[in-house]
Amino acid sequence: MKPRPWTWVWVSALVTLFCGGPIAVLVWGAMAWSEIGETKQVDCAEMMTFARGSLPASAGDARCTAAHWQDTRATAEFRMPRAEVAGWLEATYPTGEPAFGCEQDRCVDVSYDETLYVHVRVTYEDGVTALVRVEAFDT
Repeated sequence: MKPRPWTWVWVSALVTLFCGGPIAVLVWGAMAWSEIGETKQVDCAEMMTFARGSLPASAGDARCTAAHWQDTRATAEFRMPRAEVAGWLEATYPTGEPAFGCEQDRCVDVSYDETLYVHVRVTYEDGVTALVRVEAFDT
């Protein structure tokens, strides 16, 4: 019996589906896996919302990044007037505790139900400006 002309088309399609499908899934998985945990730029308002705070109105030069995998780690870095740092810290993180072993001019650590941790580090650059770095990560 002679095979019909469409038989080879269907056989080719099935072989491609059964062999090519898993290969395509493996390639997609490898590409997605390579981007896991990669640090990317994010909106600073969203980052500070994640850190349960807000940027001060006088903040300048704000840069924010985040990396996601099993946990989320987000960082905001900005400058603000030195005179406003204490008031902003008290208003934003009133339950913050001084950090143990602080190497900057001012350090505050905050824990929210042991699921979100926020570290604030302040470096006084000169008599007028402070560089503030806020790191937040969840578990």
